[in-house]
Amino acid sequence: MLIWLLQHFGPIWRGLESQTSGDSRVFLTARTALASVTSFLLAVLLGPIAIRWLKGRFVERVASASERLNEIQASKNKTPTMGGLFILGAVLVSVLLWGDLSSRYVQLGVLTAVGFGTLGAFDDWIKLRSQRNGLTVRQKLLGQLVIAGVVGGLLYEHHRDVPLGLDLLLPFGDGRLYLGVGFIAWSMFVLVAMTNGVNLTDGLDGLAGGCTIFAGTAFVALTYLAGHKVIAGYLQIPYLAGAGELTIVMGATVGAVLGFLWFNCYPAQVFMGDAGSLPLGGLIGLAALVTRQEALLVIVGGIFVIETLSVVLQVLWFRGTRTRLLACSPLHNHFLFRGHHEMKIVVRFWIVAALLAIVGIASLQIR
Repeated sequence: MLIWLLQHFGPIWRGLESQTSGDSRVFLTARTALASVTSFLLAVLLGPIAIRWLKGRFVERVASASERLNEIQASKNKTPTMGGLFILGAVLVSVLLWGDLSSRYVQLGVLTAVGFGTLGAFDDWIKLRSQRNGLTVRQKLLGQLVIAGVVGGLLYEHHRDVPLGLDLLLPFGDGRLYLGVGFIAWSMFVLVAMTNGVNLTDGLDGLAGGCTIFAGTAFVALTYLAGHKVIAGYLQIPYLAGAGELTIVMGATVGAVLGFLWFNCYPAQVFMGDAGSLPLGGLIGLAALVTRQEALLVIVGGIFVIETLSVVLQVLWFRGTRTRLLACSPLHNHFLFRGHHEMKIVVRFWIVAALLAIVGIASLQIR
């Protein structure tokens, strides 16, 4: 909205262009800050209204495959869920106000958020309106693959003429692997893996939200750096012209999740549901793909990777030995079964997520 207004006032627009740095035409840093604050305020101020609305329509039904987990989590029954809807609302309004809607990266950010948000909301709706536990695994995976395929295809079309746009950077040194059209399949893998990673982490009050804030903040920085030619050159990371505009989307996401965490911290007044976890994972995955920092995603999003691996290893271990590697997966449930207080688990996971985000950003200079 701001960009559109300024474009219709020629002298002001040209004056602002001459005063800005990097590849962003109008004050990217200020717009990112404004996007974050706007989405935070929208989430905090409209949160109580949204929670009341959700409470009359969508409330949590604790019905996992583990009877013991159901007993531990019994107090969470009847808590409003699908709070991801007001996270998405805050993000979209903020991006509309402060983002450059002509940017392909902003368009992909909106598409990713809306696409995965819609799929997640549909999954939540089935879970809450029937005795089914949401979409089947195949249905959910198919939906994720379709959305990821569209996003990956559009990003491939945009990146195929961009230097290093289709290269997979190896973790250390200057090694890289040209993906070509395989970039689409790679994008699908990254997006689906991240959406499921955040979804699996969303099991305790504030856990997924807090970890998303740290990972999202790291990618606010990474998208900004990738879109600044001078800084990108200094750090020897790929320079992607226009990538800085995705900083607006990521900044708005961090702000909205901070606002949501105001109500989602222990004891939670609302849960995000798949309507929130899927798009949040998708946006982090998109930021990694745009900046060509998938290797760093493994570090920055380490909590999500560990949570996912804990589920995979639990399944494989049980199939091979008929015993359980963990008391209950994902990993946070293992500690819950061991008698640790929920808030202690959450804060310790936050600490690890913060450290991983710091290590990920610091490794740019090392590499």
